Amino acid sequence: MAAGSGDGTATLKRCLGVLRDARNDSEQFAALLLVTKAVRAGEVDTKTRRQIFDAIGFTFPNRLLVSRQPPAGCPPHTFRALGLTLLACFCTDPELAGHSQILNKIPTFNDILVSPCEPDCTSMIDDAYQCLSAVMATARGPRELVTKGTVCALCQAYVKSGYGSDRALTLLLGLLAIAEAKCWQRDAPHLLAVLSKLSDDFLKAEDMTKFELCEVLPRFVPLSPPLTQDPQGRECLHRLYKGLADILGSKLSQSQRDPALKLAACLVQACGSEWIPAGSAGSKFLALLVNLACVEVRLTLEEPDPVEAEGKKEVVTACYVLIEMGIQECLREEKPLLEDMQKIQLMRIMEEAFGAVIFYLRQVKQEKLEDPFIFASVRILGAWMAEETSALKQEICEILPFLVHYAKKLFQEGSPAVSLPQPELVSTEGSDLPRDALRFLLPGFCHLTAEDRPRDILIAAGAPALLCDYFLHQWQLLTSKPGSPAPLTSAEMSLQTLCGIFLNLVVTAPDLIRRDKTFSSLMDMLLKSLPLVLPQKDHLVLAANFATLGLMLARILASPAVLQGTQPAKEFFGATIRFLSQAHAAQAEPGSDTLAMAVSPDYGSAWAELCELWLLGMQALAGCVPLLPWLPQAVLQARWLETLADLLTRVDPASVDFELIAAFQGVLVELARASKACRDVIVSHHGGEWANLYGMAALEQCLSEQ
Repeated sequence: MAAGSGDGTATLKRCLGVLRDARNDSEQFAALLLVTKAVRAGEVDTKTRRQIFDAIGFTFPNRLLVSRQPPAGCPPHTFRALGLTLLACFCTDPELAGHSQILNKIPTFNDILVSPCEPDCTSMIDDAYQCLSAVMATARGPRELVTKGTVCALCQAYVKSGYGSDRALTLLLGLLAIAEAKCWQRDAPHLLAVLSKLSDDFLKAEDMTKFELCEVLPRFVPLSPPLTQDPQGRECLHRLYKGLADILGSKLSQSQRDPALKLAACLVQACGSEWIPAGSAGSKFLALLVNLACVEVRLTLEEPDPVEAEGKKEVVTACYVLIEMGIQECLREEKPLLEDMQKIQLMRIMEEAFGAVIFYLRQVKQEKLEDPFIFASVRILGAWMAEETSALKQEICEILPFLVHYAKKLFQEGSPAVSLPQPELVSTEGSDLPRDALRFLLPGFCHLTAEDRPRDILIAAGAPALLCDYFLHQWQLLTSKPGSPAPLTSAEMSLQTLCGIFLNLVVTAPDLIRRDKTFSSLMDMLLKSLPLVLPQKDHLVLAANFATLGLMLARILASPAVLQGTQPAKEFFGATIRFLSQAHAAQAEPGSDTLAMAVSPDYGSAWAELCELWLLGMQALAGCVPLLPWLPQAVLQARWLETLADLLTRVDPASVDFELIAAFQGVLVELARASKACRDVIVSHHGGEWANLYGMAALEQCLSEQ
């Protein structure tokens, strides 16, 4: 076999002939020893490997793996090692690597990695790694490896630091890149042990290893469950913080700073700012982190030909994560990590960075709009616009038409994201979801529609029609998953913010509401939606938004036939009356016999969000009464007047604040003027008396006139 390659091939063919014709195990074993020498010498091409498999098949290697009786004078693992070498040879054929006979051996390969390693067993470990690597490269392989315990075996092999542990780390990185969530679900304790070792090495390293580990560590930082929930995880985070503080506090080259910023961004994505300790050192580190991110964004995006190098896009996207944390920390009032002066300085530095982001976006060409980096840039700009309304006003007004165009293009095409908000920083699982730029722009648009110039720009760019379409889309998303859990979904938050935008337009641009058919469609949608959402207690704030927006629109759009006593209109107003009438109740005052006006228990937890909407809804309902002749009858059917009269009679007038009295009086006056039947109910329930008691002068006068 040691002869020239031509002779070797001929010998190999003779060995294969012996294998096929072998009369007993001894002959087959002798031929196999020669075959494995050729395999190890690397003298076997793909075609010959297939011939070896055709001559041997899986049966004989399987027997070798389970045999415990080696030939006389041979080490105890001889048969097993031979069987492994054959399987490693077979695995070089991708078709065989995915064969069920190989997949069934995954537990065997795992065992070899975690078993004590004798000096003469290293070839078995090499073969096991070769088999596992080949399996991972197949379609079914990663799933099979995760379910058959390979992650646990690789973790143990790496933590032991024995022979081949570097290959264990490489395979782990590959599996986490493909199936991060499943790996953490099944093997969190073992992966934490690896992270513990890596973070320890990271803190102690004084050479280039420190920067190499910056590239490896992000794969071992899980997005869920958070590391902060586990004592060992918190220790890892503290070591990573100290290691990063060492790096970023030193003078660095670009190649050293970039991976450190990416690691910091990964930790922010997984844990927010919780991994940064409170106190002076932590606040300085956080300020430094955001500062460095802003400088990096400016240096890159203000170039004439920015981010052409793909690597720079990853770094700048990581910087966006750090800047978004900076925005949140500058707004944080409870237990802030930053001092007031640091916040002022950071806001100024971030403003400069966002100037660079806008400068970059204004140069984007139509054909580049599919680039995920554009999405990341729009997303971070949306986060800034949501919180900072005074800075960069001129620049933001100039970029608004582009933002509307970009959001519209993504929404209409439903283009799949190459990767979700952070390319290269999060697992690719779930990355087939459509990119939704509007979701991140809505809070900023809500602020801007309250101001004349940006509102005019948004209207001219076609934002109302786009937002109406988006409203319908989000409503469909919300209702496609009935019985959704109580926490706010992104669809519900988007719908609430959209209602805020439309309310701004209703108040500031009523002419637009009248002439743009978009708002008739929106009204139609609200008529059908509110009766569905109001009965669900988890969605009370959304119902309040729907009710108030619908009432405000109805005041302007009262003439269309859709509002003149149709069934959807009656159901909508019936639901609105229920929402408004059930907000308050009489409640016993502690240590007193008297009753006080209080917010109803069902409304209590959300009243901070509901209060303004309720007051606005009451004003709008009062405005609708003279426009819709059938509306007083709906109020009578709901028996709201009787309930309200009873409530005002029972409670202590001192417990009812002025705003509430004004809201009740506004609706009661309009009902009394528009309907004799309503006036009669109010009078018969001593309306004159409690109107006088509460100082409702307009209601007193109205009742006395007729």
